[in-house]
Amino acid sequence: MPDRPNVQKAKIVSVSDASKSVTCHFNPDTFSMDRTINWNVDTSIGGDTSTLSFAGGQASDLNMTFLFDTTDTGKDVRDTYQTLIELSKVDPNKKNAKTGKGEPSLCRFEWGRFLTFTAAITKLSQKFTMFKADGTPLRAEVAVTFKQVEEASRPQNPTTRTESRKIWVVLEGQTLDWIAYQEYGDSAYWRHIAETNNLANPLDLRPGQVLKLVPLP
Repeated sequence: MPDRPNVQKAKIVSVSDASKSVTCHFNPDTFSMDRTINWNVDTSIGGDTSTLSFAGGQASDLNMTFLFDTTDTGKDVRDTYQTLIELSKVDPNKKNAKTGKGEPSLCRFEWGRFLTFTAAITKLSQKFTMFKADGTPLRAEVAVTFKQVEEASRPQNPTTRTESRKIWVVLEGQTLDWIAYQEYGDSAYWRHIAETNNLANPLDLRPGQVLKLVPLP
């Protein structure tokens, strides 16, 4: 069996405070991205079939399980991902101007050049699998669900501006023009996606294929 590539460690960074971050001890073997498409079902009395009308999509969910281990130091493993727990809570420094209620903390999941995902953490569960004799946990599996959010665009100095982007994981039956309509509101922008991803044959999409979606020129 070939050795696994030595890829860059996954990292979760607070959007509001870049000094708050968590670097995973081990990269996950797999991850999944889920996106729900809403359809209205219109039925007619006496008919055998229904008519579907598109009712919009929902934000994508990224599901990952991370492994943290401190068997080499003997320290409490929870200390290594405490920032991740804090990011799953309401941000005490952000409040809705109308309701006065707190807002979720936002973070960016970064995994080398492959995946960048800005999100709010909607679920976090911890499973401890190794302990010291005094009960201190040394190894933990942390399962996290990230809910995609949109970042507000801000004017930047052209010399320091970085290109914001999202990714799209192709599902069975999706076409490039349909994806363009979902992302940009116009199916004609399929060429923009094809050029960004260097697609030789725009009609040849496969389930699980990852597309980069960048702003329109």
